[in-house]
This record gives sequence, structure tokens and C-alpha cells, in this order.
Amino acid sequence: MARSSDYGAFMEKFELKPTSSSPEFPLNGLTFAVKDIFDVDGLVTGFGNPDWARTHSAATSTAPAVLAILRGGATCVGKTVMDEMAYSINGENKHYGTPTNPCAPDRVPGGSSSGSAVAVGAKLVDFSLGTDTGGSVRVPASYCSILGFRPSHGAVSTAGVIPMAQSFDTVGWFARDPVILSQVGRILLQLPDVDLARPSQIIIAEDCFQLSSIPNNRVSQVLVKSVEKLFGGDVVKHLILGNYVEEKVPSLSHFMSREIQKQDYNIASLAALSSAMRLLQSIGMNSRITMVNGLLL
Repeated sequence: MARSSDYGAFMEKFELKPTSSSPEFPLNGLTFAVKDIFDVDGLVTGFGNPDWARTHSAATSTAPAVLAILRGGATCVGKTVMDEMAYSINGENKHYGTPTNPCAPDRVPGGSSSGSAVAVGAKLVDFSLGTDTGGSVRVPASYCSILGFRPSHGAVSTAGVIPMAQSFDTVGWFARDPVILSQVGRILLQLPDVDLARPSQIIIAEDCFQLSSIPNNRVSQVLVKSVEKLFGGDVVKHLILGNYVEEKVPSLSHFMSREIQKQDYNIASLAALSSAMRLLQSIGMNSRITMVNGLLL
């Protein structure tokens, strides 16, 4: 059941001290939590399902992503609730309870990295780790009104992370403070502490902004002005992303059903791309899970 004292965010609490507490380390003095999909030495990785937890042994090592954060000076304070076997973006779990969305208690927190997002949104930790296969960091970050980042596939090691669909699985992270989000990213992505190069172009997908119920000028124009201030107006390129994808990936026409094409509120080529990704994701998951005597092993 979800626990009110911690917004139902945690599966279990413990304390993993950083390998060094030197003030020189970028994450010194910060706390974080990890989704119950990451291995922590000596603990069972539950994967959001009690049968999975019951039929699997404790981990014999800690996931490299978690170790990297510990080496950066932060303290891990527990594992967080997640959607069952990571197969949802709602944030609900009938076995362990649904974490309470701290900014909208009557609404779901988003998932599958629900507890990690809630722990950050409720100010229980400074940042947290989650995973994102099809939105499992981006969705709860949006729902809980915090920052979330999904890096490119393969940019952060997924060793010691239970796979959901390996062709899409990524390690992501949450924070309230953009500075902390950046510091965590520099450690996980192993980025040098140098000034970023000026981008050659930044594309504004006009058709995607039009799908929002929020007036376009309240979102895209804020982004455009920020980009112009940082890099100059010559790098901004306005694009109809749906047309661009349709032109560059003609094979998507095989996924372009009549139902999709008739939806006025959708972008047909992006909806087709989503259908293709969901198909590949389901293939990846089905190859990972074996049914034995009715139990998921």
C-alpha cells in the first residue's frame, strides 16, 4: 500500500554512502533514490512485481550507473516503486500502491519510474534514477512538474538493470534543479567540463506544438526566444516534423492505417512511427519474458 509519510514513493529505504565525501566531488552532500529495476548488491531487484521478487535472488553487484553516482559523492537512500514490470506509463501498481503525485494528489504520477519522480517532486531526495523505454522518465517528470532527462540509447550503461525492451531501454534521471540535473548528466554521460559548442541549427517542430491545448505562443515562442538569446536567431529552423519524418522514412507508410490518417488531432507519420516503435518494444519484451507454470520468471 502507498504510504503517506513518503508519498508512497519508496519500496525500501537504506543508505549507501558515497565512495568519497570530498567537497571537490560534484554531488557531495546530495541524496538520491533508484527505481526498483536497478541492481544493488545484497538486495533483490523487485521489478514492481512480488512474484518476480520472490523468485529471484539478491543481486551480487551494483549497477554501474548507481556506482557512478556514488563515486560522484551522492548518498543513495532507497529504492522506489515502479509500474509492474515497467509496462505502463500511468504510475500505478496494484501490489505496492500508487505513489501520490505531490503537485496533483488526485492524479496519477506517471510511470513507469513513478516513485523516482515522486521522491524528487516531494523533495524527499535531490535527484533520482529511473529508466525510459517509451516515456518512463519523460512522462512522470511532466506529470510531477519536475525535470527529467532521457539520453540517447546506449549513452549510459544499462548493465545491472532489468531489461524491458533492450533496443529502447535507457537510464534516465530526475531533478528539481537544472544545475543538479546537469551535474548528474555529466557524471553518467562522462562529459568533460568544457563549454558546449554552438549548435549549427535547432529545429522547432511547429506541428507538434500545435497538438497541445496550451496556446502555441506560450510554449514555442518562449523556446525560440531562449534559443535566440543563447545562440542567435540564425540557428533556429522551423519545421513540420510530420512531413520531415514521412519524407525521410517512407517505410512508415506500412504502419499508416486509415484510422490514423483520419485523426485530425494527430500527425499521421508520427503516429505511424509510434506504432512501429510499440511493435518493436513488444517484441523486445516478449523475448525477455518466459511463462513457466503461470509465473513470470
